[in-house]
Amino acid sequence: MIDTAGFSIFCYNGRMTKIVQEAAPKILAAIQKANNILLHCHPSPDPDSVGSALAMKFALEQMGKRATVIGGDSPIPDGFAGFPGVNAIIPKKFSEIDLSEFDLFIIQDAANVEQITRYAALTIPLSIPTVIIDHHRTNPGYGSVNLVCPDYPATAQLLFDLFKLWNFKLTHEIAANLFVGIYADTGGFKYTGTNPNTFLAAAELSKAASDFTKIISEMENSATPDDIAFQGVALDHVRQVCDGKIGLSVVSCEEFKSRGIEPRFVRAGNISSILKSVKKWPVVGAVLEAEPEKIRVSFRSKDGDLSDVSVLTSKLGGGGHKAAAGALLTMPLPEAVEKIVSTAKEIYNL
Repeated sequence: MIDTAGFSIFCYNGRMTKIVQEAAPKILAAIQKANNILLHCHPSPDPDSVGSALAMKFALEQMGKRATVIGGDSPIPDGFAGFPGVNAIIPKKFSEIDLSEFDLFIIQDAANVEQITRYAALTIPLSIPTVIIDHHRTNPGYGSVNLVCPDYPATAQLLFDLFKLWNFKLTHEIAANLFVGIYADTGGFKYTGTNPNTFLAAAELSKAASDFTKIISEMENSATPDDIAFQGVALDHVRQVCDGKIGLSVVSCEEFKSRGIEPRFVRAGNISSILKSVKKWPVVGAVLEAEPEKIRVSFRSKDGDLSDVSVLTSKLGGGGHKAAAGALLTMPLPEAVEKIVSTAKEIYNL
């Protein structure tokens, strides 16, 4: 049993938000009632999704709970092989899971149900209780218990504070996964939202996971020739829209197929992050048709320029953060581009 004493007085570095302190005992109560708990990774999983899922798995096991992590819609990237516990992730989609085997589903780093799965319609509430732990401002709070904190730059940092409140032992496995989640979602501690608490958390985590540099090196230096070929094609199809205020990479599935690039190598976020480096484009995006009429959309913006790109992607059925957001469009590529441009013009008054 975890000691819950001190919930009302504990405040990490004096800055833990009231919502975290109020939600922490509710989440813990839901966990304590459960025995078999399901965790997941969102489609096209990033280090915050995978690291947070694995850290929570190890934390739950400290409580004597049975925790299962499913990979979800997408395979886990090869570069994540150094994440402690990654081999325990079961390569199943949510639709392949029998919910009767579980009594709680903890949904992390997923702004909406499409970030649980995009292969089948998913209606909430489910047959089992759900707990939401997330940092996306577009998350409406669709679980039985919800903790949505947009002030946190990563779900992993949010978990760090929760685990501190719950007095969990900060093992190497937990610390390494939380560190890599924070590192990646802050862009190496340079994105908006990174704050003094982020560095304090990272400092403590690095003490428990002194091999963090090795894990990060493996993650960042794991590209394949196919990855580079994909980037080459995507960067070769960049155009300017909205009077040059937005740079877009637009690639059809026919083009990818003609170059021998499989859908699993199409990562829109990688391209939008590269395009963000162009000084003259305050907003950039990748509009990539990985499969026929299945278009992966990713947007990035510079701090203080134009507007919140999560507003744009929300209009497109997606979500995300002010400076990084995405969506999945199911329509012909020309129609998708037209919709994106017209929506951007409307939102940004271009």
